[in-house]
Amino acid sequence: MHVYRSHTCAALRESDVGATVRLSGWVHRKRDHGGVLFVDLRDHYGLTQIVAKADSEALRILDGLRAESVVTIDGTVVERGPEATNANLATGAIEVVADAVTVQSSASELPMPVAGDQEYPEDIRLRYRFLDLRRDRIHRNIVLRSNVIASIRRRMIDQGFMEFQTPILTASSPEGARDYLVPSRVHPGKFYALPQAPQMFKQLLMVAGFDRYFQIAPCFRDEDARADRSPGEFYQLDFEMSFVTQDDVFAAIEPVLHGIFEEFAVNRTVTAAPFPRIAYRDAMLRYGSDKPDLRNPIEIVDVTEHFVGSGFGLFAKIVEGGGVVRAIPAPGAGAKSRKFFDEMNEWARAAGHAGLGYINIKDGVPGGPIAKNHGEEATTKLIAALGLGPNDGVFFAAGKELATAKLAGAARTRTGEELGLIEEGVFKFCWVVDFPMFEYDEDAKKVDFSHNPFSMPQGELNALETMDPLDILAYQYDIVCNGVELSSGAIRNHKPEIMYKAFEIAGYSQADVDTNFSGMINAFKFGAPPHGGSAPGIDRIVMLLAEEPNIREVVLFPMNQRAEDLMMQAPAPATPRQLRELSIRVVDGPKA
Repeated sequence: MHVYRSHTCAALRESDVGATVRLSGWVHRKRDHGGVLFVDLRDHYGLTQIVAKADSEALRILDGLRAESVVTIDGTVVERGPEATNANLATGAIEVVADAVTVQSSASELPMPVAGDQEYPEDIRLRYRFLDLRRDRIHRNIVLRSNVIASIRRRMIDQGFMEFQTPILTASSPEGARDYLVPSRVHPGKFYALPQAPQMFKQLLMVAGFDRYFQIAPCFRDEDARADRSPGEFYQLDFEMSFVTQDDVFAAIEPVLHGIFEEFAVNRTVTAAPFPRIAYRDAMLRYGSDKPDLRNPIEIVDVTEHFVGSGFGLFAKIVEGGGVVRAIPAPGAGAKSRKFFDEMNEWARAAGHAGLGYINIKDGVPGGPIAKNHGEEATTKLIAALGLGPNDGVFFAAGKELATAKLAGAARTRTGEELGLIEEGVFKFCWVVDFPMFEYDEDAKKVDFSHNPFSMPQGELNALETMDPLDILAYQYDIVCNGVELSSGAIRNHKPEIMYKAFEIAGYSQADVDTNFSGMINAFKFGAPPHGGSAPGIDRIVMLLAEEPNIREVVLFPMNQRAEDLMMQAPAPATPRQLRELSIRVVDGPKA
């Protein structure tokens, strides 16, 4: 028999009754039943109930151990009997009567229990993450993550993609988020940067003639944490393809994503390929977001024309000044009290907006300040245009177009949640396409890239030379699932003359491009194929599949919101010797 175990803690069944076995694991729970001790023994695979009988040496040893001590049990498998069977446990039809116990490691008093579903403060969970990872929900999440990555690899390889590893120590990029810098010992005063993404390297792989690349790529960005983004580092399915159009990229990744979600969805439905495509401008109009949650049936409607010369003076003035009015239907909300509508208005104000107007319809009679002032005939036309029923409601957002779209989008989400309209048990995918190539930066008072500066503009060089920059669209696209952006991607700009012109519009000289992107622009001068790709986020995929609200629940050793690793005490000061070796002197940071 093996020195530690003959079976795992999930393996034994009724067919093993009578067998002599050896199990090793952690003491999960203990229950004393009048001199007979029951212990749930846990390992990576599952649980087995151990019985230590009265006056036995096994009971004496186990009774003296704290939970989470590690033991090896020698014993005999017995049947529990119908009245004692645990149908919720894979090993629930049997138990092991302990004949001998070997203590492999005694646990100290726990800072947090592993058994049970209690929630504990984040700082305790992260400081003792190795204990947190023993908890069933978190353990299952990490196992799910491993299985998802393994499935992704198989699916990509089956499609002819080859896995390559791109550098971790690289050059800083002037675009995107803040870099993590790594000082060079052999080049005093110079720094490497950790890659924000393998963007340039994967494009160079296409230039080098590798047709289909993928990588489960670590990415590093000095960004603040939020629910769907880890501070510091994250992983993505990075891939790139040569001699492809946008449609080819979609056709390659859709079966992978659909297959992954279908494989791990567990009684949830998944959008069939091909995924719906929504133009960016339509997404902002109909959903108030470039990452629309299609589980919500509400669609925003532009009703600006209805308020030209309206008796509702506030909206009429906004429209006269070039603003817009957007309607957010609220099906069935007419049955709600006025308090519901007032609370929605207060919610909008608390979020920094001017507020939400509304009309509530009860038994076919419209009410509220807008209905009262807009005029009976005009209100009737508005309600008919929106297709509202006799007991529906509608909210209104008004102002400058972008701010109004964002408020309408947030109101759409909140209305859907408050009215219970969000469809459950589904993963709804879509592509958001046709992003604008450029946008106007109000702070810098200049035109800048709105998305990825290395994307191919639709219309290529001719568009850059003849069109208003703010009207140029790019071959850029996002994959969205249930309102979560999983990926950004693009067909790349592989022609030097187009790259120089695009950067010129954004205020960069040819010398700037040659300096900041020398590796890529030089490579393109020696023959580059048309190419494109994307990079779905692994962490976000697993977060959705695990139905977790926060990405930290699916990451092995996450940092806290201040980008601190509480368990390993990082970041930490460097020693004077280390600083001397790196030719670095630490200065005081900027004052708050």
